[in-house]
Amino acid sequence: MDEIITLQFDGGSRGNPGPAGVGVVLLSADGTPLVTLGRFIGNATNNVAEYRALITGLEEAARLGAGRLVIRGDSELIVKQMRGEYRVKHPDLRPLHQRANELMRGFASAKIEHNLRAHNALADKLANLAMDKRRDVTETGDTPPVEAPSAVGPKAGERVVCARCGCVVQIVAPSPVRPHQLKPFVCQCGNPMHTPDVTHTTD
Repeated sequence: MDEIITLQFDGGSRGNPGPAGVGVVLLSADGTPLVTLGRFIGNATNNVAEYRALITGLEEAARLGAGRLVIRGDSELIVKQMRGEYRVKHPDLRPLHQRANELMRGFASAKIEHNLRAHNALADKLANLAMDKRRDVTETGDTPPVEAPSAVGPKAGERVVCARCGCVVQIVAPSPVRPHQLKPFVCQCGNPMHTPDVTHTTD
């Protein structure tokens, strides 16, 4: 994946240390959410949670196949430590800092920037919801869930069939839209159309 992916991350703790959660948002170049994830991580400090959020986001970006990243978080400490502007003094943060650096080196390019809290609202909301529910979450309730990306886009010559009326559509030229933005074919009868498991002959 050659486009620049934006990673927004946030971590929080209730008690510092206390019950903690992380929030991660991955956005495509056009702003489409590709991943929204909140994760409960047990008891931790705020700074540990922030690092865990960054690490989780980097792991999700690698899983997505991202090559170039812009990383944004609202923790000045973590951003400046990752840039080498602050030393990592606390022993609990050193292995997390090292792991985050290892993951960042796995991308063709990755730069980290400070994000104002107001611009990090979704990641913050996901982290808090994960703390509330004490489990992983993928939506906040007031935003639609992110649709899972298609494994691959359609290819020329493929056909989709309506199981209800037997209508067939053959793809002549695949859409240039990225697979995660494609919607399923819907027949004129209103039924979703699918690629058949076996080839059907048509007149």
